[in-house]
Amino acid sequence: MNPQPASKPSSAIYWPSVITVISAAILIGAEVFGAAFAGGWALAILFGLNDTSAHILQAVLFGIGVLIMVAFIRNAQRIEPFFRRG
Repeated sequence: MNPQPASKPSSAIYWPSVITVISAAILIGAEVFGAAFAGGWALAILFGLNDTSAHILQAVLFGIGVLIMVAFIRNAQRIEPFFRRG
């Protein structure tokens, strides 16, 4: 007797959840990255920084924005799972 190999439970992409999370990420990403660039520009003027320093500050704030978006998508995926196990 040959035992049957245990079949892996099938998982299918649950598109409504994926579309919801992507749509929210686009909306929130536009706000986060817009605030990063505008905030870097405003802080550079406030502190009297030159153009190079302003760009560096904007890059740092952009990096923080990327971290925020990664955290958002990870948390959103826990609430709205991308896969349904059947």
